[in-house]
Amino acid sequence: MSVDKKARRGKYMISAVAELYDIHPQTLRMYERQGLLQPTRSEGNTRLYSTTDLERLELILTLTRELGVNLAGVEVILNMRQNMSRLQQEVGSLMSYIRDELLKHESELKGRFEQALVRIEHGPLMVLERTTRITVRSSSERPTRDPEETGTL
Repeated sequence: MSVDKKARRGKYMISAVAELYDIHPQTLRMYERQGLLQPTRSEGNTRLYSTTDLERLELILTLTRELGVNLAGVEVILNMRQNMSRLQQEVGSLMSYIRDELLKHESELKGRFEQALVRIEHGPLMVLERTTRITVRSSSERPTRDPEETGTL
């Protein structure tokens, strides 16, 4: 049930949308009252559904008809999708800002890396194994703070 090419070009009145998706116009009005759809209005106060509205309606119908989600669940899912989209845009903006700042200061940063006290050589990853030795003392032995005396590392 996807939006056909004709529907993508313009705005549709409630009767056309209801017929296109085989739903009652009252269902569309209920979705609007619930805040799930927000069609624009013409000068004569007629509901006009945009491409975005139709795509959102398709999602609502898929969730309710095919997946059995109730309207409260649909609202939660739609809000989560909207929040995720907003967060993705914010992360994208942050990444662009970081990239721009790095490019702006590239020569300065490159010079700092070249003057570093410890030069990091590119090569294979080395893993150093570290072991710990534990010794048990009897209660008659005196406590000591020197790790060499107790044999622990």
